[in-house]
Amino acid sequence: MAVDKGAAFTLPRGATGFFRPKDGPLPETDQRRFRAALYAAARAADGRVGELEEQAYPRTFHTATVVEGTHESVILCHAHHPWIAFARERRDWYTEEFLAPPPWAHALADLGFAVLGRAQLTLPLPDVDTSVLTRGEWREVRFYGITTLGGVLFNAWA
Repeated sequence: MAVDKGAAFTLPRGATGFFRPKDGPLPETDQRRFRAALYAAARAADGRVGELEEQAYPRTFHTATVVEGTHESVILCHAHHPWIAFARERRDWYTEEFLAPPPWAHALADLGFAVLGRAQLTLPLPDVDTSVLTRGEWREVRFYGITTLGGVLFNAWA
């Protein structure tokens, strides 16, 4: 796909979690910064940090929870770029199951994370600048039937 200057979101290298050795290693989201942001978010929510599960192959993201009383918010953090999403439940991959960020999500943004909303995550791929994706990445996207930005970012390609 050509570069779309009017696209609502531009995918950088590493967005899918795939890499080619000739291109060098992918960037990594700083896990210490993510933990610090989680604790700041929990304080802003008058809650506590629940479980934290680091990214493991083939997932492209870390998962954590913030617990407010009896409510638990599932937080997804991309492993290669500082993107945050919210979901109702833990899964190994997502397509359109994203939630709007809670009011306390600003605490994550304040520490340098881009908090992605449901409208952005459910953007159809034709509305996204995907020009950086390789043929191999497109093959995986088509194989798994991924049609949204969030599906590309928060997935398990195995």
